[in-house]
Amino acid sequence: METQEAANQLLKNRYDLHNTPEVRTASDFTRKRTGEKVPQDPNSQIQNYLDRMQEIFSPDFEDPHGRQILEERILNRYTTRFEDIPESYWKSQERILRERGQQGDYNRFSDEQKDEWKKQISEGLLNDQRASLEQWINYFSSPDSSYIPPQIKYWFFRSVVKLSEYDKEEGKFPERSRGTLKMFPDINPEALAFVNDAVIKKLEGKGLDFGNFEFDLTQEQKEIFQGALQRENFANLYAWANEQIAPIPQHLLPISAGEWVKYERGSDFKPLVDSVRGKGTGWCIAADSTAKSYLIGGDMYVYYSHDENGNPTIPRLAIRKEESRIAEVRGIDFKQNVDPYMPEVLSEKLEEFPDKKNYLKRASDMEHLTEIDARVQAGLQLSRNDLIFLYELNTKIEGFGYEKDPRVEEIRSQRNPEEDMLIIFDCDKEQIARHPSEINESTKAYVGSIAKEDSEGNLLPEYKNIFHKLADIENIYTSFPEGKIKFDTVTIGGKSKEQLEQELVENDINVTQYAQDMMKNPDFTTLSEPEELPLVRLSVGDLGISKYRPTTDDIYKRARELGLELPPAEVGPHYRIKYTDQPAGERFSIGMKQITDSSDLPDVFRLGHDDDGLWLGGRWARPGDGWDPGDGLVFALRKS
Repeated sequence: METQEAANQLLKNRYDLHNTPEVRTASDFTRKRTGEKVPQDPNSQIQNYLDRMQEIFSPDFEDPHGRQILEERILNRYTTRFEDIPESYWKSQERILRERGQQGDYNRFSDEQKDEWKKQISEGLLNDQRASLEQWINYFSSPDSSYIPPQIKYWFFRSVVKLSEYDKEEGKFPERSRGTLKMFPDINPEALAFVNDAVIKKLEGKGLDFGNFEFDLTQEQKEIFQGALQRENFANLYAWANEQIAPIPQHLLPISAGEWVKYERGSDFKPLVDSVRGKGTGWCIAADSTAKSYLIGGDMYVYYSHDENGNPTIPRLAIRKEESRIAEVRGIDFKQNVDPYMPEVLSEKLEEFPDKKNYLKRASDMEHLTEIDARVQAGLQLSRNDLIFLYELNTKIEGFGYEKDPRVEEIRSQRNPEEDMLIIFDCDKEQIARHPSEINESTKAYVGSIAKEDSEGNLLPEYKNIFHKLADIENIYTSFPEGKIKFDTVTIGGKSKEQLEQELVENDINVTQYAQDMMKNPDFTTLSEPEELPLVRLSVGDLGISKYRPTTDDIYKRARELGLELPPAEVGPHYRIKYTDQPAGERFSIGMKQITDSSDLPDVFRLGHDDDGLWLGGRWARPGDGWDPGDGLVFALRKS
């Protein structure tokens, strides 16, 4: 009885609870029902109110509709409404789109589409927030929480409604702000039970027992908890207990054995939610609406490691797909990174997905671009590697949107390319040649035309065999940064056509019917001995042909004039097998002597990379067929 009175006194001091309208309403109800007045002292008034709440939220309450109305009032009082969401939140969402490379998609939206986008985002989050508070009401109404006295339940609940979900980095539950879309704290029953036990002991005047912990606590850790207990600070008490009594015990983390579970697209989301809720992952799929929307968009894979009983129940990794491509990979470490024991498990699983490399590249590109954006905003210098990445000199920057990430152009527009080139090429201004006559032994880069014509369409003499002058220069651009001329090598010969066909299959190369026809043609031959062949990759526009849509014959003639030659046909499959890191969306043709397909049309090999992976195909290349300036071609570098 003394403990009960002490707990009521806590509520009196903290909330002035005995003077609130809800307590007076409960007293009036008791008087009408029993004919007796509730004593006016604070202890009796508070106890009567708590007894009434216990009655209303008990499973066998005679008026479930009335309980539902009360529950709705509580939820509506403490959860966020759409109109309360601050503009700063939408700005942060735009920033997230920006960091994922999806701002280009967003910029194409009309005002109506943007409003609809806001409603779609907020609807799921508001429902999730509501569900995260509802779980506390359900828990406190269930027999599972019968160990917690009503007074302490009231205190816990009044504290929870002021807090946001756990911040692993800070090790605390941040206070809620008006209009927030964050969820309420998750329930960790073991941590809650420890806090409850500590509070009861304090009210009873007993000492605190830390003997239930698996690992010894330092004196400082004990003092931190005792200080929070003395101040009756639930947020600090519960945060401390969550940190020490983790849903996933520390000693189980090194156990990587377990199993993957696939949650099919369109399947029931509840099994997924139930398997991760309350496990401290920080994953948003612990919320109903988010899990449901994700399973509408694609499959979800979750890896569960073994618990103390050898059962796979501990969520450690999650892979989310959108349509056919990987959208996210999450772990349970800080900021949902993969914990140190899981990389091998993740790598092995990712091998099953054809777009593994694409996903990893997109994730890496967006992280790097976000870092560059932050440095630019802060007025800091960019490194040589940053500039090479920003100007996309080695590979295109890929994001998670369907439009090009607008940050690339935004940041470039603020730069001086002439100054950046000196950093990128690690040279002085005089070491960048702009004309064939400027090329000398100290030249480190060439930025200019590789072909120019006179008024009659003939190649100017100074550009004849220019590739013999450029062969020893590492950086060659017809225009910076988009006009890079790429040099490469490929080993041909030493393999029969049958061996090449088998290697294409073994490397998961998609081979079109046109390419198959070409490789079956008697004109397709291979050298008996291996030979390394230098290659040059450029675009039709680089060849400086003024004629609109130059023909195949025009292109081949100009290539020879510049010091290039037509490579053997076997370069097609050999280069396809070698060039495994081709960027998605890129495609180019081999500038070879044509081989007829099954329709007796002259073809050249074509290499590409799309959503289905790498492929080897064919392109019609009749002598009079026209080509566009952006069409890519590969030639061999003619020996001088």
